[in-house]
Amino acid sequence: MIRATSAAAIRLLLALAGIAGLSSAVDAQTPVEQSAEARFQLDVHVPDAALAAMIPAGFTLNVATQGAAKDANLRVVFIDRVTINAPDGKPIGKTGSNRLVYMIAPVKDSTGTNAQLVIGGLTEDPTDAPGPFGVYLAATTHTMQRATSSSGTGPILDSQDWVFAAPTGERLELHIKYERGIANRAAPTETKFYSAKNPAFYQISKDERVLDILKNVTTTPPDRVKEFSFKASGGSYAKLFDGTQKLLSWDNILWINRAVSVP
Repeated sequence: MIRATSAAAIRLLLALAGIAGLSSAVDAQTPVEQSAEARFQLDVHVPDAALAAMIPAGFTLNVATQGAAKDANLRVVFIDRVTINAPDGKPIGKTGSNRLVYMIAPVKDSTGTNAQLVIGGLTEDPTDAPGPFGVYLAATTHTMQRATSSSGTGPILDSQDWVFAAPTGERLELHIKYERGIANRAAPTETKFYSAKNPAFYQISKDERVLDILKNVTTTPPDRVKEFSFKASGGSYAKLFDGTQKLLSWDNILWINRAVSVP
């Protein structure tokens, strides 16, 4: 009886030690910020060779072969960072807000884990350049307009206009008008975002979001895009957007709440 009790006690101690170890691993993450954002994401296929030249050693592209993200090797994401708060809840920076556009590629890191690689971006806030990933350019031209209209009958129509341009010639511009649909709330995710410039650095983003896919060439939902134009060109982006790029998905992210930490 004493031996049985001792064995049970040992098992309990081992279990508690495992929980403590897990807790320590979680606690090892250092919170950086929390943000509430609205986004518009374009899934794109750009020239493979041009993109491969931006992928650091140890990473491999992880392009989906099926589903809504099929064939997308790059995402261009226009972001209205409505609020940005430090871990203590206080606003970060002068305004606690920012607008930017960044480009991310789906990859596997050196361990084979799915991740995102931040390869470039343009930011409204000059103090955000080059940013945590070392790849943001300060946009000397930066405008955003988002609008909603409802006649009381018929569909609700939204429109978004974004323009970002750097003095070195990089330019990303989006205009879209669309019929608002019924959006889905996605399950919470945890994703590593690596820097293409300094691949040893990454952030851990834990988020939940509401997504409305307006148009997709693979899953072919009802097309609710009424007007659309996208321009990308110049400087270090020229080879990615040489006129052969293909648009694959038009994704309206109505809201996303993010908690960002570093290991």
